[in-house]
Amino acid sequence: MNVSLLGGWLPWTLRILTVVLLVLLVVATGRRNRRWYLTRLPILLAAGAVAAVASVFVVRDLMDISDPLPTSLWYWIGCAPIAIGAGIIGWRGGRWWRRAAAPFALVLALLTAGETLNMSLGYYPTAADMYGELTNQNLPAQVTLKQLRGIHGNTDTGRIVAVNIPDVPSGFGHRTEYIYLPPAWFRSTHRPKLPVVEMVAGAYEVPDNWIRSGQAVKTADAFAAAHHGYAPILVFVDATGGFNVDSECVNGAAGNAADHLVKDIPRYVSRVFGTATDAKHWAVAGWSMGGTCAVTLAVTHPDVFGHFVDMAGDSGPNLGDKPTTIAKLYKGDAAAWAANDPLTVLAHHGPYPKGTTGYFTTGDQETAHLRSAKELSAAAKKAGIGNRVVVTPGKHSWTFAVDAFARSLPWLAWQVGSPDARGV
Repeated sequence: MNVSLLGGWLPWTLRILTVVLLVLLVVATGRRNRRWYLTRLPILLAAGAVAAVASVFVVRDLMDISDPLPTSLWYWIGCAPIAIGAGIIGWRGGRWWRRAAAPFALVLALLTAGETLNMSLGYYPTAADMYGELTNQNLPAQVTLKQLRGIHGNTDTGRIVAVNIPDVPSGFGHRTEYIYLPPAWFRSTHRPKLPVVEMVAGAYEVPDNWIRSGQAVKTADAFAAAHHGYAPILVFVDATGGFNVDSECVNGAAGNAADHLVKDIPRYVSRVFGTATDAKHWAVAGWSMGGTCAVTLAVTHPDVFGHFVDMAGDSGPNLGDKPTTIAKLYKGDAAAWAANDPLTVLAHHGPYPKGTTGYFTTGDQETAHLRSAKELSAAAKKAGIGNRVVVTPGKHSWTFAVDAFARSLPWLAWQVGSPDARGV
């Protein structure tokens, strides 16, 4: 189950099997049939091309996914109609193996298309991650709150706790959220007041994506191992309330997402887990929409978050252009847009508390996000927020997010005051 879905033998095996089976199916169907090659096969190839183009339209226009996707994805989608057509045409009078080959080729083509998309997005690193999420399995090292009370002494790894945080006062309907507690938290019945980082994923995500796709717990455990068991507590939040909801972490048409993140969660986490409470010991970090959320929440709520990490976020909450964002996200309230637009807020805000810091990072293939990061960085510095911009190889994918969090965690741990962290 730990076989990689992002490289290695499995993706290539799927591709090779799909091509071989489609070729055999086409050759067997057209055997001693000139009409097949002159008329029917060209029609199926045209149908495949139409399916590929239609998929591009559905993804980019109807699903509003603008991030670049691999060209090979559309090729594998286009293989599906060829398998269907060859199966229908060759069904009558065809041998049993040819009848079985057509649906098998269709399944392989769709699996290969899905695997190609997964490799591009870095969504499921391994088969175990995919199986775990799709079947709602417990996360590795997950325990209940009741079990947590009985864990004391030395441990090399942290624990993950699933929590149902009361939506008071926000009223924001949300899914199960998760909290990572580092090894040092378990060494005494007198729990250390550790710093906290809220982790926000992108749109069309689930709260545990930072754990399965972003490998944040593995990264935090590795950091803790090098720092006598100390690392920040990580809270994997639900900033949207649903998979196909884009709240942009603001109070708006999708509910009071911001209130949940800045009111509900800090109150609950500090009360239940005895964490630090001062803003200088709290941070928010996120990728994609989560990156936008991180900088937005930090500049609009410096009394809650003293630090942020923006990984490939936009310049501000948006659902397209400004008029569309105001209409859809803020229900037509232009003042609400201005109150949550980081550049507008930074331009009119007084000096931020001393020690407020930020970290912007993008992949070198993300021109628009890099431009946003530089613009936000300059505005933040003018407002007294110390920050840096880090560009690394990569594109807009979870693969980039995994590396970005690993690179930023030492800096972030130092900023929030994690014990034994060193300045970087």
